[in-house]
Amino acid sequence: MGYAGAEVQLITSRFAYGTVAPPDRYARRELFYRYAFGTPGGRVRMACKLAQHVPDMLRYRRVARTADVVHFQWLAVQHLDAHLLPSTRSPTGGHRPLVLTAHDLLPREPRPGQLAAQRRLYERFDAIVVHSEHGRARLLADVGLAPERVHVIPHGVLAHLADRPAGAQVTAPPRQTDKPVVLCFGLMRPYKGIEVLLDAWRGVGGETGAEREAPIEDAELWVVGMPRMDIEALRDAAPANVRFVTRFVGDDELAGYFERADLVVLPYLQADQSGVLFTALAFGKPLLLSDVGGFPEIAATGAARMVPSGDPRALGRTLRELLADPVALARIAERARDAASGPYSWDRIAARTLALYRSL
Repeated sequence: MGYAGAEVQLITSRFAYGTVAPPDRYARRELFYRYAFGTPGGRVRMACKLAQHVPDMLRYRRVARTADVVHFQWLAVQHLDAHLLPSTRSPTGGHRPLVLTAHDLLPREPRPGQLAAQRRLYERFDAIVVHSEHGRARLLADVGLAPERVHVIPHGVLAHLADRPAGAQVTAPPRQTDKPVVLCFGLMRPYKGIEVLLDAWRGVGGETGAEREAPIEDAELWVVGMPRMDIEALRDAAPANVRFVTRFVGDDELAGYFERADLVVLPYLQADQSGVLFTALAFGKPLLLSDVGGFPEIAATGAARMVPSGDPRALGRTLRELLADPVALARIAERARDAASGPYSWDRIAARTLALYRSL
């Protein structure tokens, strides 16, 4: 946005897993959770953050007084934050728009009254940004928001991860192989479909050999990311050509994994969009996606193949088909590069975001 002519100030918290790139044409202030101690994701750290949340939101309200537009990317404690949003009155007495990007559209397992509470929260904002037409349709149908208040602006490719200076060092993955590599990357959560992927890799079907699909043996599957679920049973049942890396992987290592991958697979059971998907596009990698959320919109560009969600048989067959067809993989990779430099480039997204701000 700084490149597009806006003066941007990012108010955030310290990144708990390491260093981040210095701000480039924007200002960054780490005002949230400055005294959060303990292991990321642990109970002690969560308690520290909750204790600081209201004072930090009030501090943010003061900082936001000088802004022309306030755009939230995340609301950490939604039932509280709905009452702690900055004023919509600007310093000149006019209206200051509030914008929210809905990364998680709706609760995955809503409790009684939670959808109504979500609607009340959304109605506090002048505009809701979603990353797909699917997301927009859900907010209109399930929440009942007015169509003119929900705007589709895609998630951008994470190009800074792939566009490194010449000669920059990339940490190689700890595992080396001459076989093709299928990469499943990101936080490990139940909705990511990792169990379905492992079933597909092993081959699924009936008890007899004639009914059972063939396991994938001439490639390696790398499942990389920090677990947010119990994966011990999955690891124990995985064949020898499945490698797990169960920790946070920083940007320097991330590049090594994506550059080595021949195919990136996202077998999600539910989602709207995915940062991992847009990381793969940045590296020009072919994608294999389940047909959830906004994923079909990516597949429509030719940058991905798609399979039914939760179907290990279809996933396994498509994996074997693509791994045996380097020409098809190259064709999908070319479309991925086209998508990254076209509709999902940050130049396009910055222009659309500024147009939204001006319209408000």
